[in-house]
Amino acid sequence: MRLGLLSDIHGNRIALEAVLDDMPPVDGLVCAGDVVGYNPWPAECVATVRERAIPTVRGNHDRAVAAGSAAGFNAMARAGVDHARSALDDDAIAWLDGLPERRAVADGRVAVVHGHPDDPDHYTRRREFAGGLIDSAADRLGVAEADLDALVLGHTHVQHHGVFPEGVVVNPGSVGQPRDGDPRAAYAVVDLDDRTVEERRVEYDTDAVAAAVADAGLPERIGSRLAEGR
Repeated sequence: MRLGLLSDIHGNRIALEAVLDDMPPVDGLVCAGDVVGYNPWPAECVATVRERAIPTVRGNHDRAVAAGSAAGFNAMARAGVDHARSALDDDAIAWLDGLPERRAVADGRVAVVHGHPDDPDHYTRRREFAGGLIDSAADRLGVAEADLDALVLGHTHVQHHGVFPEGVVVNPGSVGQPRDGDPRAAYAVVDLDDRTVEERRVEYDTDAVAAAVADAGLPERIGSRLAEGR
């Protein structure tokens, strides 16, 4: 079974469309949260995820939009939450509010979270994927559970994965706001049968997104940093 892995779409319709157009043949899609936030198209991104019935977990921006509170967020993140609150109808906000923090897909073979199995707001950094640096890394990240082939998470906007005897841990990176110095939209494909991961990137029109950010009255830096992958 092959699954396409998405995360951190963050209201970037143009990036999401590019990823879906680039997606190779897969048996299904999953999303590790933060469908909304920052960029100008939260309603369109929520609609796409819902129309495609993509299993999704609730990210911290999804939660903030649903709750109407961006406590602890910086100015850009707060602006994205406010924009999403104004752009989404009650049904879409209720959908965000109803997303779980963790879910199992592929007959229980894959667990999907946003930040970490024990803390949805924890930034699981690249170093935590390295078994040579942290003892029992697979146990820490929750892939030692019976019959679990993969753990999918996001939140950092940095694409990477780890392969352990117990299974694979994958952060597909951010569709809508990569932060690893590569401006291309990020996603991944995992093959559950041979436990391999393909990290994929696709170019999209960051200038068009930056222009839409300005048109929406959002902070300019939300758009300009997309070209830097920051």
